[in-house]
Amino acid sequence: MFSDVAWAMAGSPAAGQGAAGGGQDFYSMFILIGSLVLIMYFFMIRPQSKRAKEHQKFLDGLKKGDRIITSSGIHGKVFNIQDNIVNVEVADKVRIKINKNAIASYTADQGEKSEDSSAE
Repeated sequence: MFSDVAWAMAGSPAAGQGAAGGGQDFYSMFILIGSLVLIMYFFMIRPQSKRAKEHQKFLDGLKKGDRIITSSGIHGKVFNIQDNIVNVEVADKVRIKINKNAIASYTADQGEKSEDSSAE
């Protein structure tokens, strides 16, 4: 009776060969995980860092008179820049101070000119 249990615990001779093949499974898994990391880098991380560099370049190039849109959707014209603070004129003699990082993009000059000419 005990001999049957011992044979069952020992397993088949093919099980011993499977243990030797386990090293190959480790390397294939390592290659799979490495390729997934590379794919994530090229499709997610690299484009985001490229966009961040372009946005920083855009912020460094801001000058007085540029028409901008903030991240909260406020449209205005840059009135003054002091280090990290930007004074934005949103209406005649109405100016607000915002953080430079809150500026999202430029506005389309065509739309602003047509609105200004219709107001006069």
